[in-house]
Amino acid sequence: MRENEMLEKEDIFSKVLRAGRRTYFFDVRATKADDYYITITESKKFTEEDGSFHFKKHKIYLYKEDFAAFREILDEMVDFVLDQKGEEVISERHQKDYKRESYTESTDEVKSTESFTNIDFDDI
Repeated sequence: MRENEMLEKEDIFSKVLRAGRRTYFFDVRATKADDYYITITESKKFTEEDGSFHFKKHKIYLYKEDFAAFREILDEMVDFVLDQKGEEVISERHQKDYKRESYTESTDEVKSTESFTNIDFDDI
């Protein structure tokens, strides 16, 4: 297969989300068997002291057999964040006068330790 044909085959459908210093690329690609999968790429711009810049990229490959579970968990996570914190963006970067509340652990709140392993560092 010629290089142009391969490039045409890979670029099935794309969307871009620009979000400050980050850009997200959502691309539908084709496998060798001509089935489709999605890549999600985060590209983040870093500026050096001399004014030059570079980008760091992170990519996720998402295949059809994982779409339903991925969507379910992503929807659950988005709903959780919005239910807990609302849509307002609160961060030091966005608000210069933002002050973090000091953390005080409630005695009523018991955290699960089922996923933790009790390790004595003297044993290591």
